[in-house]
Amino acid sequence: MQFTQQEMNQLAAASTSSSRENLYAGIHKALRAMMTDTLLAVGRADPSDPQDVADASGRVIGLMDLCEAHVQHENSFVHPAIEARTPGVCGEVAQDHVAHLHHIQRLRAAAQQLPGLDDPLQAGALHALYLELSLFVADNLQHMHVEETRHNAALWSAYTDAELRAIHDALVATIPPSEMMQVMRWMLPQMHALERLQVLGGMRQGAPAPVFQAVLDVVQPHLSPRDWAKLTQGLGLPAVPGLVAAV
Repeated sequence: MQFTQQEMNQLAAASTSSSRENLYAGIHKALRAMMTDTLLAVGRADPSDPQDVADASGRVIGLMDLCEAHVQHENSFVHPAIEARTPGVCGEVAQDHVAHLHHIQRLRAAAQQLPGLDDPLQAGALHALYLELSLFVADNLQHMHVEETRHNAALWSAYTDAELRAIHDALVATIPPSEMMQVMRWMLPQMHALERLQVLGGMRQGAPAPVFQAVLDVVQPHLSPRDWAKLTQGLGLPAVPGLVAAV
């Protein structure tokens, strides 16, 4: 994909716009992590081990479910916002979304069929799934780059941060709890410490205490001891449950 000079200028501007409200950054970190981790898991799955095959199948299905939901969220909230004030910007990415949904259906069907195949066929089918998934991941990595540069430039030129937060909040309000927990599991460990603290600090103010604690419980196993210490210190929580936090 070739970028015009205008788009390169937008990319340069985007690189210095880290303080702006970013509708893409967090969820895309989650998707990049889940996509690449799933791809590696499928690649190392032992086709002679039924549990490995079942796990690979389940991970691909889970990834496809989240990717499908993500496309629908963007189609319902982000694209209409962009087109409302900068018409025509979404054309190429909207076409990508149509292709992604077809690809998702194929990958999901292949993953669902995998555990039921006869043993002589599973090794070949597992490898074919791995290769097809690698193309899906590669395509999506490029796709997300366009969204985080071209689309963000359009959003930042047309909307205030308060307006962008309103779009974000309206989108998040439609996400079911199970999907949100999955996003948190993949997103928060991939954020840097300040991003992670900002997200969880805001969640702490608005979410019921048991929900907030459930998110912490999901995230902690995927953080290094140093990152966990930074997070608990920033939130004013004990690093070890049951201990009294230092004042």
